[in-house]
Amino acid sequence: MKIVVINGTPRESGRTRILSRFLAEKYSLDLIDLSETVLPVFNGTSEQYELENVVKVKELVHSADAIILTTPEYHGSMSGALKNMLDFLTFEQFKGKPVGLLAVAGGGKGGINALNSMRDVMRALYANALPKQIVFDPPMFEKDSDLLVPEASEALEGFMEELKKYTKLYKEFAKA
Repeated sequence: MKIVVINGTPRESGRTRILSRFLAEKYSLDLIDLSETVLPVFNGTSEQYELENVVKVKELVHSADAIILTTPEYHGSMSGALKNMLDFLTFEQFKGKPVGLLAVAGGGKGGINALNSMRDVMRALYANALPKQIVFDPPMFEKDSDLLVPEASEALEGFMEELKKYTKLYKEFAKA
């Protein structure tokens, strides 16, 4: 079962990147890190689709059985970097696939609008966004480390179990 996690923040530090890396390491997932993978602003020209990073992202998402999107909430939505990356992709990469949605909020507020934004885009790409979603507030991270508090780690465990169940069903359905 191949699952790709996408770190949807361009920031080199921050909790969204910590969450994404934690997932990739704990569950042996492939990682697309938008703080390292530089993409131009999408303009729809054919030349952009030939760029090395665009080709890599498209291939990695296309080959995945499931995807996890992580994002901070910026001004009531997902990050511009994540939306820009998604604009390079089509239903060919997402159709029918299970997608898990995770948001990271600052200051104990927000997150739900980012989740709703991602859900809208996944619907447009014919993906199946999981019902279970999580907002990670600052108290869900250990101070001065790249770890999650035990309660957050347990929540992720349940999230991953659900994603794996949906992925198994998707793979069985895709064979039929």
